[in-house]
Parts: sequence; structure tokens; C-alpha cells
Amino acid sequence: LARWMTRAGFTGDDRFRTLVYITSVTKCFPGKARSGAGDRRPSRTEVALCRSWLDAQLQIVRPRLLILVGGLAHDAFRVTSGKSLDQLIGSAFDAEGVDRADHLLRHRRVPAGVPGPWYLPLPHPSGASRWLNLPAHRELLARGLEVLRLLWPALVDESSL
Repeated sequence: LARWMTRAGFTGDDRFRTLVYITSVTKCFPGKARSGAGDRRPSRTEVALCRSWLDAQLQIVRPRLLILVGGLAHDAFRVTSGKSLDQLIGSAFDAEGVDRADHLLRHRRVPAGVPGPWYLPLPHPSGASRWLNLPAHRELLARGLEVLRLLWPALVDESSL
């Protein structure tokens, strides 16, 4: 994830971590997967039990941009849930679920009057994920990081942080 954020224009992991609030969909460690490869994906019930905590965090932080990393995060938000990684990565959704990535890339700016917050889905950076093995998927990731490069300065005034 740190390497991706550098590709998106952040000047390093330390800078990224001072500018971004990182949280998880669930607040408890779900335990190891039965296969022994990585962590167990939390159940829908576990996600639902933690949702009030996530919503409270979002109320406090009031983000203008949510970088959704991995399927669990994608599924947690109405604008991105139910779509495959191929449909999500490289996109940037406004609060109404409209993908604005093509506009951003074509005009190199955020369109005026678009409701926020924005949602930028990324794949999970875990080495256990095989999704990035395909060149087409790496191209989608590169597109998503370029969209982030354009979105970030338009949405966040770093001098006020």
C-alpha cells in the first residue's frame, strides 16, 4: 500500500500516514483463515455488529475521500458494493454512485458541484491476492492511482492539516 501511495504522488509512507486516517470495516481480529493462509474474512454478522463504530468514526472524521482497500471495504459502501474488482478498480465514485474517473482523467480536474464524499476502490495489497497477476489488472491499478493523484489535491488542502 505504501508503494502504491508513492505512485499516486504522496512523498512517502510517513507523509501519507500523517495525511490519511486509516481504519477497518470491523474492529476485531477475525482470526486466521481455516486454510492457514491469511486472516479469516469477517462474516456479514460481524461486519453488521461493527458498522455503528465505523459510522461513528466517519461522522467524526468527515472524510472528503474514502480510499476503499479490498473487497470487505468495497462491500461496506452502497456506491461500490456488488461490483467486481474489474468494475471497481480505476474508478472514482461520487456520493451518488456515479463513476467520475473518465472525466477526471480527460479534464485533469474534479468536476464542479459533484457531491461528496468520493470513493476510490483499490484491490487489497496482500501478497495472497492473485488479482494483480494479470497485466490488465495492473493497468487498472495504475489508472486508479492516477485518479487518486488527481483527486487528492482537489479535495484536500494539505496546508490546513
